[in-house]
Amino acid sequence: MEETMDPIMFKAQTLIEALPYIRDFNNKRVIVKYGGSAMLDENLQSNVIKDVALLKLVGMKPMIVHGGGKEISKWLKRVGKETSFVDGLRVTDEETMEIAEMVLNKVNKDLVRMLEQVGVRAIGISGKDGGMLCCEKKIVSAGDIGYVGDVVKVDTDIIDKLLEDDYIPIIAPIGLGIEDYKSYNINADDAASSIAKAMRAEKLAFLTDIDGVCTDPEDKTTLLSTLTVKEAQKLITDGYICGGMLPKLNNCIDAVLAGVQRVHIIDGRKQHCLLLEFFTDQGVGTAILNDEN
Repeated sequence: MEETMDPIMFKAQTLIEALPYIRDFNNKRVIVKYGGSAMLDENLQSNVIKDVALLKLVGMKPMIVHGGGKEISKWLKRVGKETSFVDGLRVTDEETMEIAEMVLNKVNKDLVRMLEQVGVRAIGISGKDGGMLCCEKKIVSAGDIGYVGDVVKVDTDIIDKLLEDDYIPIIAPIGLGIEDYKSYNINADDAASSIAKAMRAEKLAFLTDIDGVCTDPEDKTTLLSTLTVKEAQKLITDGYICGGMLPKLNNCIDAVLAGVQRVHIIDGRKQHCLLLEFFTDQGVGTAILNDEN
């Protein structure tokens, strides 16, 4: 009997530790930006889906904004079309946009299927539905990158209705041109951040392929569990943040300044990373919060 007591008590203590977080986040809106390696590994996929389902079942109102860049690249290669990037953005001509939309819709419905399989109701939509994500053509100094959009307007009506009807919305980052009504490919981080700001969500979580914000990217022991906006801005100014982390951290800062209570950068390759970040005292990633918190 004694041999089984410690593991049992550990499980009980874990639940007790989660209790105040479950209470504080009850009925709160949470946006999970799902992308990176966590989308490619079946075991990690299962863990992420179970985490989101549990968030729902303990009283939160989660929604997923997903990427699919690696899947898009795979299908473009299959049809013999080369992929090129400018400033980290895929150059998207009309044919590429058509393929990207088909792939993202497939990814979207696969996520719906997985959530339904674990017993929660989900509906997959894209940013075009209900005019949710209206955008303008993104302009970059390197030249024309095609049908890549900047979000200029977010209409949350359709998301609000789905949440009220007890569904988990699964959102593909495809926008509608505000003038030409054509499809535009939107960076999934930008889409998630825009939706979180429009909804003034309690939390926005970016699932990535890194541990979080480290003062030395080569040393995981320099991981920062929490950052205020001012501290994050100073890291950028002092040159500690570069590469793909720079636009991600700027998205985090913008979201917090727009009213999102906390933004999390989490390594989606860690099993049950969402539960560990949201419901434990230590967490596993970096949380960015307002200086007043």
